[in-house]
Amino acid sequence: MACRSHQLSTVLSPRARRVRAVVIRLTWIGCMLTHAVPAASQDRSMRDVLSFLVTNQAIPTADLVKDREAAQATLNTLGQALLVDLATLPVGTSSSAFTYRFNPSLGTLERLAQSFGPFLVDRALTTGSRQLTIGVAYRYATFTSLDGRDLRSGTLVTTANRFRDEPNAFDVETLTLRAATSTVTVLANVGVTDRIDVSAAVPIVRFDLSGERVNRYRGENIVQARASATKTGLADIALRAKAQIVGERLSGLATGLELRVPTGSRSDLIGAGRPTIKASLIGSYGRGPLDIHANAAFAEGGLSREIDMGAAAAIAATARVTGSAEVLVRQVQQLGVIGDVVAPHPLITGVDTIRLSSVGGNATSATAVVGVRWNLTRTLLVNGYVVLPITDRGLSAKPVPTVSVDYSITRWWN
Repeated sequence: MACRSHQLSTVLSPRARRVRAVVIRLTWIGCMLTHAVPAASQDRSMRDVLSFLVTNQAIPTADLVKDREAAQATLNTLGQALLVDLATLPVGTSSSAFTYRFNPSLGTLERLAQSFGPFLVDRALTTGSRQLTIGVAYRYATFTSLDGRDLRSGTLVTTANRFRDEPNAFDVETLTLRAATSTVTVLANVGVTDRIDVSAAVPIVRFDLSGERVNRYRGENIVQARASATKTGLADIALRAKAQIVGERLSGLATGLELRVPTGSRSDLIGAGRPTIKASLIGSYGRGPLDIHANAAFAEGGLSREIDMGAAAAIAATARVTGSAEVLVRQVQQLGVIGDVVAPHPLITGVDTIRLSSVGGNATSATAVVGVRWNLTRTLLVNGYVVLPITDRGLSAKPVPTVSVDYSITRWWN
């Protein structure tokens, strides 16, 4: 059955315009009923499920080309935003919380810093020769908005028709999206020399995605699409190296290099699909129980070029407890920003069509991090921190909690 828009002549009467809109609408409802969309299958990729929800448009706009372009732009921006968070998620600093140097006058190892350092902002101090630290971290995130637009309340308008002399749209299609991730990351850091560290982070992600697309016409709701899926898999592995250039005890300057290996699935939105190289400059200053740190980094490859900035302060409240506060700023180029695109309806006089689409280029976001490290016993640390969004750019989550355990082994080879 072929569905065609009615090419009715232009009429100036508001009543006639409304009658014509109803006729067109009834035709499209008939088409939707005779072409029922099947539910998304569980074995499809996460991008397929997202595409099923975003591009299944039912509102008659009589401009299928613009509809497809807008839906595809929205899908790309939303998918890219998910990839930015999942494929390049922060995995903790490359520094060990325990830092040791051999003191020949004492004939034993000496801890250089009173604090255990921050969580996501790196410090210039290296672990120390032949020191091994291993750890496990768990992170849970529930995503709630995209560029300030609520994803979970059913108010995200993707397409709408509105008479210019009426304040509200008479035909609206909305998207509800529920996305959550649970991530377990295994970390290891080795002090090759007193000034060089190498480390690795291996994240495993469980991604839950569900949603529905609803058409509201003159107060009546019709569900157009509904889907859900869960995927668990290895995300992109991070391999890192850090070299201290200059420094004495805690204060100093270091450089870092990170390679993200494309081990995650891009179609399931947990992998970038190609390698990413990130170079960073790390500065630290410490005096007594307080130390401050600043990072600047540039990334190439992967999803997009990226510029990162970060600053942190850590304070040793006691010999066993360290608190820290951090701020991170991230600019992802070519991510896109979601916005409304308004165009006159080609068939109905006095009606505008509103489409959700990508309207921008670079996206800059900022987050704050607060947390505590507790030295439970000897070289065992229990850590907890929370990531809080400062801006609403890109994909935003509720406060994201992370808990981790670090264990350090000193002089682990001869």
